[in-house]
Amino acid sequence: MHPVLKLVAQRIALGLLLLLAVSAVIFLGVEALPGDTAQAILGQSATPQALANLREKMGLDQPAMVRYFHWLGGILTGDLGKALTNGQDIAQAIGQRLGNTLFLAACAGAISVPLAILLGLVAARYNGRWPDKLISGITLSTISLPEFVAAYFVIYLLTQLIPIFNPVAMVFPGMGFWEKLHAVALPVIVLVLVVLAHMMRMTRAAILNVMQSAYIETAELKGLSPMQVIWRHAFPNAIAPIVSVVVLNLAYLVVGVVVVEVVFGYNALGQFLVDHVAKRDLPVVQAVGVIFAGVYISLNILADVIAIVANPRLRHPR
Repeated sequence: MHPVLKLVAQRIALGLLLLLAVSAVIFLGVEALPGDTAQAILGQSATPQALANLREKMGLDQPAMVRYFHWLGGILTGDLGKALTNGQDIAQAIGQRLGNTLFLAACAGAISVPLAILLGLVAARYNGRWPDKLISGITLSTISLPEFVAAYFVIYLLTQLIPIFNPVAMVFPGMGFWEKLHAVALPVIVLVLVVLAHMMRMTRAAILNVMQSAYIETAELKGLSPMQVIWRHAFPNAIAPIVSVVVLNLAYLVVGVVVVEVVFGYNALGQFLVDHVAKRDLPVVQAVGVIFAGVYISLNILADVIAIVANPRLRHPR
């Protein structure tokens, strides 16, 4: 087998094993949450017999191992079960909210990725000079702020001082694209501020590392301008680490936005998860956790595969 195909197969197999392990950790973690689902549904005045009957009806009286494999089998067949608190089909409830999460991530990624690469190229071009220091200083300052602090700062700035946006990101079915885009503008700004620095710094570092190569000096001796050297010769050869960090930040935009969604009241998967943790709705919490883990692990595998394929020593072994 070709070395590239072998490494790709190993990464995929490792990712599947990791997802299986994560599913077990999620199940056990949810099991360890304090409280009683039956008690939360029936209230404090419920009789012991009523609680026992409800636990039996929901399968909560079975051993944890049995419930885990039953739950895992349902996931493999596409059946996420039903919510304990309202009986709603979990897959259907998650579908709409996952779409909202992906829309938010796509908007933030469409702005942050090209902006980060552009700023990284400019910082590398003016390495050690004031544009580099200015870009690095601003991006590092934004990434140093906790998400909720950045969110409340943006809310204060763009809803109080400059009232052009609504502080609550309300979206609903039937909204037009531009209406939806305007509604999510504030959380998108916060997410761009959060992920911009990672990608910019990696782009800058990768470009500067490639600039030490002999062929870069040859390109400079041909009379190409510094920006032409960076764009035509340095950037294509630095693409592997840049793409890897971009993919990892895209994964964060999907699974790491719980705080931002809660602050802005955005009806997406993170808010959905928080609501059902409070209700101790175990099937919903477990399903959302597995979806988050699956997305993150899949994008990590994608980043690894891109890095493998972009490595010329693996593509053309001697």
